[in-house]
Formats: sequence, C-alpha cells, structure tokens
Amino acid sequence: MRPAAASGWVLGVDSGGSGLRIALADAATGTPVETVSSREPVRTGASGIDAGHLLAQLLPAARELLARVGATAAPRPDAPVPGGPAAGAELAAVAVGAAGMATLGDGLRSELPSALERALGVRRLALAADAVTAYAGALGQRPGAVVAGGTGLIALGTDLSAASGWRRADGWGHLLGDCGSGAWIGRAGLEAAMRAFDGRRGGSAALLARAGAAFGTAADGLPGLLYPRSERPAVLASFAPEVAACATDGDPVAAAVLARAAGHIAETAAAVCPDPASTEAECEVALTGGLFKLGEPLLVPLRAELAGQLPHARPVSAQGDPLTGALRIASALATGALRLPQDGRMLCVPAFQGS
Repeated sequence: MRPAAASGWVLGVDSGGSGLRIALADAATGTPVETVSSREPVRTGASGIDAGHLLAQLLPAARELLARVGATAAPRPDAPVPGGPAAGAELAAVAVGAAGMATLGDGLRSELPSALERALGVRRLALAADAVTAYAGALGQRPGAVVAGGTGLIALGTDLSAASGWRRADGWGHLLGDCGSGAWIGRAGLEAAMRAFDGRRGGSAALLARAGAAFGTAADGLPGLLYPRSERPAVLASFAPEVAACATDGDPVAAAVLARAAGHIAETAAAVCPDPASTEAECEVALTGGLFKLGEPLLVPLRAELAGQLPHARPVSAQGDPLTGALRIASALATGALRLPQDGRMLCVPAFQGS
C-alpha cells in the first residue's frame, strides 16, 4: 500500500455544508488509501471561513491518516508541533477544496500555507473552491463544463488556458438563482401544491397530497413552517424527490417542473462550456451531485436539453466526487503536472518562501 519513496503521499480535503472529508493518497496516482470524515462543518463568520476551526479538524486527521499507513508528518525543524508525530515520511502536497473559498477564503489563503508548513512540512499547497474540486473530480484536467447540483446549483467550465481561466454560472443561492437545483424544484413543486389548494390554474392535487404527507401540515401551514427556517433551501430541496415521484406516477404538472429544471440546467452548462474553437480536445459536459439521483424524470428531459443547447459537447459520466478532485489536484501539484487555471481565488497555489 505504501507508494514509492520518491512519490510520497498527498492529502485531499473536501469542506462543505455537511462536514469535512480528508483522504490520503499515493502522490503518483492520486488513488486514495485512507479516509476520515467529520460531520461538523467548518464555521463561517463575518471574516469568512474560520481557518482555525478547519486546522483544528484537519491536523489531527492528517496525523491519524499518516499513522495508519506507517508514515509520519515532517514538521519544519524550527517550528515543531507539540504532540505531533516524529519527522519521517514526505507529505508531498495538500489540496483543500472548500465551499465559499472564492468569496470567503481570504483567511484560509493567508493562514493555511504557514500553518501547514509548520505542522506537516507542506510546501506544495492548492486552495480551491468546491466547484473546482467538483470539476477535477468529474473531468480531471480536461477542457469542458461541470454542473454540480444538489440543494443549490453551479456550473464551472474551462478550456484550460490561463487567458480564459474559469467560467462560472449560477450558484447564487435560492433567492437569486440556483435555477434547476433541488431547492428550485422543491419550491416549484410546492407552488403547484399551493395552486391546487387555492383552486388556481397550474395546480397539482398529487403534489398537494404529497406536501401534506411530507411536512405533516395542511397547505396553509406551510408558510409558517418554511419561512422562519434558517435551512430553508435544504427544506425546499427535501421536496424535490416527491416531485420526481409524482412525475414518475404520471402527474403532468410535476413532469413540467422537471422539464423546466432541465432547461435551466442546460442553460447553465451552456454558459460555461468552452467554445469548441478554443480547444483542440473535444468539449465534455459532466453532471455531479445528489440532484441527479432524482433519476430519469429529470435526466430524460435534461439529455434532450443538453443535445439541443450544446450540440458540440459530449455528455460524460462524472468520474469522481469533490474529494476525488482534491486528491487529483494534490497529485498533479506534487508531480508538476497541474494544468487547471490558477486565478488566486477559484484555484490558488501559494508561493512558499525559499521554494
């Protein structure tokens, strides 16, 4: 299981709303050998993502992973870490992917390089938005577009050139965007339920019945249940599977909601997909995230929309998730093969003093 001494180990980190996942991999291949996870999300405050809270979870986990494979971290000699393992094995690179990195990651960009160098001897580090690690997990380092869909929805595309960099579309939250997302589908389904409750056109009795069963309240109780909730997008998204189930059962209103969602998703992918003239390789489009587990009621209209809006692109299956992407970025960094665009915010590779 131990990689060759020349290649060492890499660490990938995926920090999101559901917690923190950390994996150790062979630097030469990016193939994970050990993984740990925490269900405690990294805190975000007025100053952005809390670097101290991330480090408090990351450093013990990194030492545990290295110990599992019989390796050790190598703290910088002039800054030992109390309680840390003895120097020994090389940790060649670390890649941290975090939700909010692009807009809330200033603290991580300023604190993590020196902290990880002191604690683990890390001198190759990549800090990425979770959309970038989702891209790398799905497509690797090939030109194309990736739509990451769950409660929210964002698309990221690149032709790999530094001049073009990354193209982003949506990901603006359930009030301003996330069109076609789980929250969008759930909200549209509940609107159709309320229309049926009122006797307005466009209502669905099937969705009204499922809303009552799902939330345990009459339709006129839904506003009081939903509006005060801080996790309202997730609550709305929880109704998306009910919309898909109604569509499967033949409800035309539910099917129309999913067809509109498919159109929005394809539009978002088209907005970021590289111009075929800008890349020699074929442009690929991948879908990743829990949204697409809704299955055929969403995927059938989505395939048709992608074919119509992106005739020059080839839909492909996502190869891996954001943690896979973080490991791929770390491996590419360790081997000098990183081709993804670096822009200081979506993907940042800090310079270490003396490197």
